Amino acid sequence: MNFCLNTQLSTRYNFTVASAGKSIAMANSVRVAAAQMTSVNNLAVNFATCSRLVKEAASAGAKLLCFPENFSFVGDLQGESLKIAETLDGPIMTGYRSLARESNIWLSLGGFQEKGSDDAHLRNTHVLIDDNGNIRSTYSKMHLFDVDVPGGAVYKESSFTEAGNDIVVADSACGRLGLTVCYDLRFPELYQQLRFNHDAQVLLVPAAFTTVTGQAHWEILLRARAIETQCYVIAAAQAGKHNEKRESYGDTLIIDPWGTIVGRLSDRTSTGITVADIDFSLIDSVQAKMPVSKHRKPAEFWNQHP
Repeated sequence: MNFCLNTQLSTRYNFTVASAGKSIAMANSVRVAAAQMTSVNNLAVNFATCSRLVKEAASAGAKLLCFPENFSFVGDLQGESLKIAETLDGPIMTGYRSLARESNIWLSLGGFQEKGSDDAHLRNTHVLIDDNGNIRSTYSKMHLFDVDVPGGAVYKESSFTEAGNDIVVADSACGRLGLTVCYDLRFPELYQQLRFNHDAQVLLVPAAFTTVTGQAHWEILLRARAIETQCYVIAAAQAGKHNEKRESYGDTLIIDPWGTIVGRLSDRTSTGITVADIDFSLIDSVQAKMPVSKHRKPAEFWNQHP
């Protein structure tokens, strides 16, 4: 294991905010962690890996650990993910809720195969669990990966996945979190909604980028989202070869509101965590000195100037 310290959307989208029902007191800074792993088609093996990483993060003083997309399962064969998909009250998520409770840590579980509305579909769901093991919020991935990767495979996520319509933020011990998943990263309007309309401070981007798209765009897109929103970005990544047909780029990152990388594993294909501190005074300073939220043109401006 490796350890490293270190515009407006269409009205068809809904907005959800989750809070504790009570105010959450925050220090001026809080430690967070982001995991990197190579999930396989074995639920027990992946759970064991996640369990070890949870213990590492808790020992490092992290209050939140972010896992990558498909943390609990990556199938070898077409249709395997549908077969293991469960409801959020099923045994898989129950196990991860226990991990959070036992280690007294918040978990961002991004890209869980949640059972869909029929047997032919699942939801790619980002689940946020608090340090008592309670599910605080869920977000279903709204941008599905239907892409012909240059020099790579053809993907059709919509063939087995239901797209979500809700924009989701959640209050936590680590600030106000904006929930997204992987391919969402290419759609800046979602992140601008999270920051400028819903006051997110930390944007979560669990992912399983392909090697081709990751090498070309991963870091650039993540730093751009941090810079344009003036938020922290935590991007937990799948890494390495999952099976003979599938490989992920890796390179788990934590980025500050100025676009500086403050957390990164030394090996982008290894299993481990990177740790960094969320500095709320830095968020305030960057946003005050360059007040882009005040300078942005409202939707009415663009409607009047097509």
